[in-house]
Order: sequence, then C-alpha cells, then structure tokens
Amino acid sequence: MTVTDEQTALTYLRPATASGAELSDRFHPVFDRVAEGNLEREKNRIFPHEQVRWLKEAGLGRVRIPVEHGGFGASLEQTFGLLADLAEADANVAHIWRNHLAFVEDRLNAAPAESNDRWIRRFLDGEFVGGGWTEANNGTFANLKTVVRKDGDRWLVNGAKFYGTGSLYADWLDVIGKGEDGSVVTALVRRDDPGVELIDDWTGFGQRTTASGSANYRDVPAVQGDVFPAAERFVYQGHFYQTAMLSVLAGITRAVLRDGVAALKARGRNYPQALDPEPASDAQLLQVVGQVSAHAFSAGAALRASSSTLDLVAAAHAAGDEAQRKQRVLEAEVATAQAQLVIIEAALQATTTVFDALGASGVSEKVLLDRHWRNARTLASHNPRVYKARILGDWLVNGTDPVPNLAALGRGGQGD
Repeated sequence: MTVTDEQTALTYLRPATASGAELSDRFHPVFDRVAEGNLEREKNRIFPHEQVRWLKEAGLGRVRIPVEHGGFGASLEQTFGLLADLAEADANVAHIWRNHLAFVEDRLNAAPAESNDRWIRRFLDGEFVGGGWTEANNGTFANLKTVVRKDGDRWLVNGAKFYGTGSLYADWLDVIGKGEDGSVVTALVRRDDPGVELIDDWTGFGQRTTASGSANYRDVPAVQGDVFPAAERFVYQGHFYQTAMLSVLAGITRAVLRDGVAALKARGRNYPQALDPEPASDAQLLQVVGQVSAHAFSAGAALRASSSTLDLVAAAHAAGDEAQRKQRVLEAEVATAQAQLVIIEAALQATTTVFDALGASGVSEKVLLDRHWRNARTLASHNPRVYKARILGDWLVNGTDPVPNLAALGRGGQGD
C-alpha cells in the first residue's frame, strides 16, 4: 500500500524505513549485555533496573517512531523480531517492554495534536510507560471499579489494579477506568505521584522480575491531554499485546535451544542403553535437539507471519481506508490466533522435551533450564489458548466473525 503525504497527516504513522542490519547493529550488543546477568537475576530475583535503563538509552522505546519524528522507523514485524531477540537474552526484560511499546503505538495511531506531540517528545526523552488495566479483586472490564473523575481542570484516578507489568520501571502508568458518564477512559498518571502505591506481590512461578504485581491509586491526578476515551485506542491493540507475548515465547524457544545444545555438549557420560558412549554423538539425543530446533523455527516463522499482518492494519489506518482496515483487522485476528496456537505449543514442547537429551544433570539449579518452561508456561497462561482453535474453526466452517466485540474495552484488551 502506498501512503501519500496527505494521507499520513491523519496520524504519526509512516511507512517503515529501518533496515534489519541497522537495528541489529544498534540493539544486539545491548541484548548481549542483558543476557550476561540473566542467571543471577533469575536465581536471586534481582529486578533488572539497570538493564531496562540500557535499553532506554539505546532507544528501544522509540524504535517504532518514524525517523522524521526522531525515532528509528521500524516496522511492527521488525519491532516484534527485536523483542524476540531480547527475550532470547532475558524473557523477563522483554516482557517489561510490552505496555510501553503498546502505548507508543497507540499515540502513533492518534491524530496529530499538541498533546500527542508532547507524548512523542516524552518517548524521545526515554520516558517509560507501565501498565494499569486489569482490575484487582477479580474485577472485570464489564464492571470497572476504578474511577476517573473530573476535578476542575484535571482528573483524579481512584482504584486498584493487578498485573501491572513494567510498573516499577516506569515514569508513567497507563490506567483504564470508568468516567463519570459511565464511559471507559484511559488516564496516564505519573508513577512517582504520592497517590500511587506499587506492590511487589507477583507470586507466579515464572516471569518473576517483570514487576507484575498490584497497584493502588488514591486521588492520583491526570491532566489535559493525558486522559482520553478508551474507544479511541488503536484498533489492533489487542493483537499488539498478544503479539508482544508471542514474541517473548518465540525468544524463549531459541533460548532453550541454545542452552540445550550447550548442555548436551557438556555431558560427559551416557546411559548403558545409549547408541554412543559420547552423548554429543548419540543419534537419539541429536534427534531431540533437532526437534527443539524445529519448534524454534516454527515459532519464529509464525511470529513473522502474524506480525506482518499488523503492519498492513497500520497502513490501512494511516491511509484512512476504513473498509480495508476492517478487512485487515479480520486477517490479523486470524493470523494472531493461529500464531498463538503454533507458538505456545512450540514453546511448551521445546522447554519440556529438551530435558530428554540431557539426563539428570539437566535439572541442576546451577543452569536453571527450568526457567524456560516456567516463563513459557506463565506467558501461555495469560490468554485462553483453549478457545482459539474453536473460534478459528467456526470462522472457517461457518463464517462466524472471529474478531471479539471489545469496543467497550477500547477495541481490545491487554491480553491478560
């Protein structure tokens, strides 16, 4: 699709200009640094504040912003590819970026305005956004308890949230609540406001340093330009949040392949039933590693295919073509659901079967190979995979629209 200058004025979106080599040269050295302390952070639950800061300084938070606005001009396919590369280095650090990148995408989809220009400048300055959508205490989006009420020329936010991924690393928190007229609104509040209480109470056995705990908001102020209807959020928001998780899962499959190969090479003895006394020459053990590599390959291929459909949605939105955008959203819904089935299955299989090539030494806490399964299982539990194949089949056989009706949630949730 060709987008003219007149059309692109509708949003901040522009056709991608970044090359893969440029992005790799800029970010992969930082990813390598992040990988160096992964095991220690995992063993001791050390929060990666320094590693997130390195990535901010490298400009990961502005990777999608067009060059003319001060960013790197990456496509969505490139962005999610980078996120998978980061997840290979550290799945926790990669997941921390999910909410920030989604809010950047939201502002790029918005109409140019002084308030949105201000957000672009904040992103360029390295300011970081954490999440605040999921209601605490088993609340639902259909019954929001969080309230955003007008107070003179500002708003005040009151409520409680959980799954606030990335919040402890953030400058801003993206909070969803109910306005005084009953509509759903988004409010961006400062993380260091005295009314914000962030609690490190995430008890999941995986993704343990993502700061995914709870938050309380007591009369937290938000100003003009930082509060807007949730229905105005970008149309592929749900797909974006889901694809960010799939990126992390794809990175995990590569990480377990990497660590599985290293562990097999390091094995010094084999079982009596083995085909070769040298584990690294045992055809059956090599077959296990080969199968893990196929899982990593399928996850990567599915991620590229599904994320590329989001670039088409973005292009249709930038062009103001409502009919084409609706068709692209349908295609993205199908591709994202298919990718979810493929990538989750690949990640769970890879992180489990790799142990068949390793023996008892593979379960040593010194190497923490179990972290890959724990992280993959945790991420896979965020969305109802069990429903996806049925929804796809119903669309293929009966033509039932697979796109969920999430208008009340701002055209899509965070996938929690």
